[in-house]
Parts: sequence; C-alpha cells; structure tokens
Amino acid sequence: MEVRPKGFDDYEVRLGDVMRGERATKGKSLLDVQRELRIKANYIAAIENADPDAFDTPGFIAGYVRSYARYLGMDPDETFETFCKESGFSVAHGMSAQASVVKKGGGDLPARGPMGRDPFISPNTPYLPGRESVLSQIEPRAIGSSLVLLALIGGIGYGGWSVLNKIQQVQVAPVEQAPMVLADLDPLAAIRSDTDEDLDGLETPGAEALDRLYRPQALDVPVLVARDAPISTLDPRTVGTFRPPELPEVAMAEVHTVERTPLPQVVEKVDTALRIVAVEPAWMRVTAADGSVIFEGTLGTVENGNVFEVPLTEEPPQLRAGASGSVYFSMDGQHYGPVGKPGTVAKGVILSKDAVAENYAVADLASEDNSALRRLVAELQTQATETPDE
Repeated sequence: MEVRPKGFDDYEVRLGDVMRGERATKGKSLLDVQRELRIKANYIAAIENADPDAFDTPGFIAGYVRSYARYLGMDPDETFETFCKESGFSVAHGMSAQASVVKKGGGDLPARGPMGRDPFISPNTPYLPGRESVLSQIEPRAIGSSLVLLALIGGIGYGGWSVLNKIQQVQVAPVEQAPMVLADLDPLAAIRSDTDEDLDGLETPGAEALDRLYRPQALDVPVLVARDAPISTLDPRTVGTFRPPELPEVAMAEVHTVERTPLPQVVEKVDTALRIVAVEPAWMRVTAADGSVIFEGTLGTVENGNVFEVPLTEEPPQLRAGASGSVYFSMDGQHYGPVGKPGTVAKGVILSKDAVAENYAVADLASEDNSALRRLVAELQTQATETPDE
C-alpha cells in the first residue's frame, strides 16, 4: 500500500462535523433546536456524536435523525445511512428486544460514543454550566464587610446600653448627722407663747363660723338680668337716624289720564328655519359637526314626507344627498336649488341660511325644469289651507 504524506486539510469529515457546521451556520444552539423540534437536546448531541446508546428507545432513532437532517437542510435518507455506518446502528424489528425501551441502571456514568460521556450530565459542556461548590460562591470581601458592619452595630448598641445605665443609676451619699423632720416644727410656736397670756380673755371664732361668714348667700330663685334688654326694645323706625321725616299733609289733586293710541304689534312669526325639500325620492344623510348622524333616510316617500327641517345647532350640519337634482332648499318663503345635477351625488353641503343663499340661486317656479317643485309647493299650500290652525 502506498503511503503518502498528509496535508493540513487531510482529515476525515464525519457526520457530526457536518451537522454542527450546518447548525452553526443557522446560528442555533442545542437548546434552540430542542425548543423548535421538540427533541431533547441530549438526543441532538447524541445524533451529532453518532451515539445510539444515549436514546431511551432505539425505535425512535431513525425518526429523530431524519427530522434533524430536514431541519438542517440535509438529505434525510443519506444522513440516516451515514449515521448507521458511523455508529454501527441497525434498524430492529418493532417486536424485537432491541426496539424496546432501554432501562438504564443507576451505576457509574458510562462512556457515550466517540465524544465521551453524556453532554448534558458532563459539566464540561459549552451550553450547560457545571455545578459550583458552596465555597466558590462566597466572596471574601463580602465577609469582611459583613464583619465590620456587625462590629459597628454591636459597638453602637453597647455604647447606648452603657449610657442608659449611667443615666438611670442613683447614688446615695452617707452623711454623719441624720436629717430632722421640719414638718414637726411649728414656726409660730414662739409667738403664740408670748401672746397667749394677753389673749386669754378673748374668744376667737371657730373655723365653722368663719366658713359661714365668707360663704355667699344662697338664693332660692336666681335673678336673671337681660343684658340686651335696653337695646332690643328700641325701634329704629321711631328714633334715631332712620326715623322718616314728618311730611306735611298735602291735598290730593285729581289725576287726569291721557289716552294714547295703541302701537301696532307684530303677531306674525318670523320663519327662521331652513328646510330640505325633495320633489322625488332621494336618499340623504344630515351629519352634525361632531360626526353624529341627525337624519339618514329617503326623503320624498310616504314614511318620511317631502320636507325635513334642519335643526339649529352651534355649528351648521352638512348634507350628503343622492339624486341631488331633486333636492331643494326652502327658507324665508323662497326655494333655492337644485342642490346638484340630476343623477349626481352632492357631498359636504353646508346647511346654513347664509351658505345656501350664497351658493344657490332662487328657483324659478315658472320654469319647466322646476315643474315638479311647482306641483309640490302647490300641494303643500293646499294642505296648509285645509288644516285649521290650533
């Protein structure tokens, strides 16, 4: 056999290297693949390591390998064939013992494929950090800071306790002479001894007599004196500044009234309303300034009539009318219009008397174009004369 030297790129490319390269190209980790394919991450690692012993059920190995190959964009059948060659795995019959669930013992950790032990149990895996000891989580500087804080708290507590005991401590100093009770000494004893001889013939009143002397006299009925009585009895209309002056008596003269002709009164009501008149059925919608719909329907029908009176609002509403050639305006006893040409839709028509008078001319009832309006006006006048006023 010819032996030739190998170059730097002469190495065997295994299935796991290709899969890891494709996974790295997608920027996915084993946990990302587990979340997207619903396959355990240790199974994905076992497929890349060509380790069939990591699977609990060998019957699922073929499906796992093919699913992972499709996820990486590789040929599923060719990938599974390569996996079987590298790992020595063979598909077993469904009823055979090899296809059953493998019960793993709880002994030592067995070797897993050519890459070593199980990647999820091994602490040297790049995607699962190993367990740290308890001592490695303790920071020496934190221990020193805690000790200093505890010492400071203990010092402050001890100092406060010492000061409190010092303040509350009572010291008794012994004296050579016992104190005398001054309450037993009468300061007037000397004076009484000198004047008792001069006052022997006088009778001093007792305590009860002095008490009756200085005690106020008891009244059977209390005496009430109104403090505001003099003021409340005054009438400002009879005395003081508010008293009206006395007027001399004056004879009443006869009063002559002058009859004046009554001024004429305007009894006719001024028509300030703006009305929409439809000579033929026409759909229309009257919208307020805030967007709310005041009226929407077909005017010129039996249900809605031919006339709609526009309500008076702070901001004038707007009209959208279909068949605008049949729609007119009525105000101040005259008719204006039509709103538009026959068969057209009028949009954004401002419903105010000033806008109507400015944008539309007075309709000529004698014209043939306004014959329908002339007939409708005649009918409305006839109905108004036949209906009695209340």
